[in-house]
Amino acid sequence: MNLHAIRAIYRFEMARTRRTLMQSIISPVISTSLYFVVFGAAIGSRVQEVDGISYGAFIVPGLIMLSLLTQSISNASFGIYFPKFTGTIYELLSAPVSSFEVVLSYVGAAASKSIILGLIILATAGLFVPLHVEHPLWMLLFLVLTAVTFSLVGFIIGLWAESFEQLQVVPLLIITPLTFLGGSFYSIKMLPPVWQTISLFNPVVYLISGFRWCFHGQADVGLGVSLAMTLGFTAVSLLIVAWIFKTGYKLKR
Repeated sequence: MNLHAIRAIYRFEMARTRRTLMQSIISPVISTSLYFVVFGAAIGSRVQEVDGISYGAFIVPGLIMLSLLTQSISNASFGIYFPKFTGTIYELLSAPVSSFEVVLSYVGAAASKSIILGLIILATAGLFVPLHVEHPLWMLLFLVLTAVTFSLVGFIIGLWAESFEQLQVVPLLIITPLTFLGGSFYSIKMLPPVWQTISLFNPVVYLISGFRWCFHGQADVGLGVSLAMTLGFTAVSLLIVAWIFKTGYKLKR
């Protein structure tokens, strides 16, 4: 394994975060804080508790997941798309670096940024509501798995996209709506039975549900199902990335 190449790409991507600190870290934290203020004041005054949990504490896992998913995709997609845009990706593909090392570098950097952001948002949430994480190790596991999985999704989008506009299509039109409809701000148990069934077809429900269990010990979907679905998403994403490098899809013109 070419550790020098992996370290070089990883450090370059992490350095880009330091150069764009406002966009990468500060802006998502401020946006999430506004969610706490707006939803906590507007809805929290009407919905005091959900399943015995104060509404402010209840939405913390969903808000962290919302930022984690969008930022993981954004970091990874832009990270690999920019070399395509400038043409330097062909130098990378011709270098003595395997596809596994390329994916490990870019996805590792994107996931690292998202995990750091998620932990910062978690600490920020403690300023607004009293927080208690019942299962911290499980919480870290879900945090890492989700960051890696959606960084892989972002990596796929970055390889597929042919313009900066296309980079935003999937996050804006698919991921964000699925996250809002996946129980970020409510329990799907509050929905009518038919909508509960429909919600189970939303993959983000399982991510948020498993993550919420780590905080409060209760969730809409069982922990085992949530973990299995998350690992399934990871496996599918890895297979798609492997197929792209094997066939040269969107890499060879």
